[in-house]
Amino acid sequence: MNTFLQTLSLSNQLFKRITRTTVALLMTCLACYAQGPSNHSNPWAPVTPEVLPPIASLSKGVWLKGELHVHSRHSTESSNNSIAKIIAFSKAVGIDYICITDHDNHVNGDVAHNTWADPEFKSDSVLLLYGAEWTTVRGHGNAFSAKPYDHQRLYDVRDQRDVVIGAIKKELGIHLSANHPSGKDHFGYSYDMVNSIEIWNSAIWSKNANAIMIWDDMLSSGRKLTGRGGSDAHHGTPEGTEQPSKNTYQAKANYVGTPTTWVFATARTSQAVIDALTNGRVCVSSNPYAPRVEFYADVNQDGKMDMMMGDNTKATGKPVKFQVKLTGKTVADSTYTVNVIKNGDKFGTFQVNGKTASVEFTDTPQAQGRSYYRVEVQGPQTAYPQVPGSMALSGNMIGLSNPIYFNFDPNF
Repeated sequence: MNTFLQTLSLSNQLFKRITRTTVALLMTCLACYAQGPSNHSNPWAPVTPEVLPPIASLSKGVWLKGELHVHSRHSTESSNNSIAKIIAFSKAVGIDYICITDHDNHVNGDVAHNTWADPEFKSDSVLLLYGAEWTTVRGHGNAFSAKPYDHQRLYDVRDQRDVVIGAIKKELGIHLSANHPSGKDHFGYSYDMVNSIEIWNSAIWSKNANAIMIWDDMLSSGRKLTGRGGSDAHHGTPEGTEQPSKNTYQAKANYVGTPTTWVFATARTSQAVIDALTNGRVCVSSNPYAPRVEFYADVNQDGKMDMMMGDNTKATGKPVKFQVKLTGKTVADSTYTVNVIKNGDKFGTFQVNGKTASVEFTDTPQAQGRSYYRVEVQGPQTAYPQVPGSMALSGNMIGLSNPIYFNFDPNF
């Protein structure tokens, strides 16, 4: 009996001690809650840069139009599409630069001794970029360079971790672009290691909706990623003794320049094309004859445009006047619809007459935090006689700009 009473007494003491401890912990928690949230600081929160690099000149440059995704006979599934034919056609329709992007897996990565070593790989007027389509089980991308580089090294690491691929890409000094990012052969690598994304693949505009969505996702998350186009054409028109193939019909619907990627380059050189592409001074039109979409901003509203698509500046908290211009062959008696997208959402829609081909609007980018604006233009197609079937495939999409950026961190 005494033992039972002693045990009961000890149990009561232990219960009281546990209760006191529990109450003390509860009071401590309540006190912490009453003091408000912790002093946690998110080291990855978006940073509004204090200073940004100055904007490059808007007048010292030249608009060049080109093709950034086309295949010659060195891509084994291609037909009737020699390098000489591609270059001659490009020259005939006024293309200024071109990158012939043959599949590297068709030659086990040895592009240097195939496409680039082809005697036809030369031109006295069209700027020829060095590149290839990086063809992997995780998707496809295009490599672009102003000079020859060791593409074999990029091909050899195609199955490695992104960090390894990114290091090799940096060592090679190339511009890497994500091809047709959604659908078949979608881009399955990190977008942090690419400089641009193919937002318009082939003349068929309608199949690019998901690519545009991915692009807006990347932009909204702080990635300053250039949007560009590419026909992805594989087949040419037979000439001489060449025989038609089952895909010959494609040459009249999708070929060089459907779509066309314009760059505002500091000079008519291959390196200037690469630099403009990297910096985002780029727009895309449905074909080489369609009007070019130019997008500018007057930050201080002094009546003079201060920046253009691809440029990035610090927001002042004051209104900014924007201008959209269609330069080139507009249809005079028609109306074009200009859709402005701000931070991934539709901001406004404006109607432009083909004769004036210009519209202005005003908005105030937020002083703190990122903002971007880009435009898409719809309307009547400008005829492309050499590729007449492309007009129906492009529908009413005429062209689109790259964004104008505010408060984007260059060190992101």
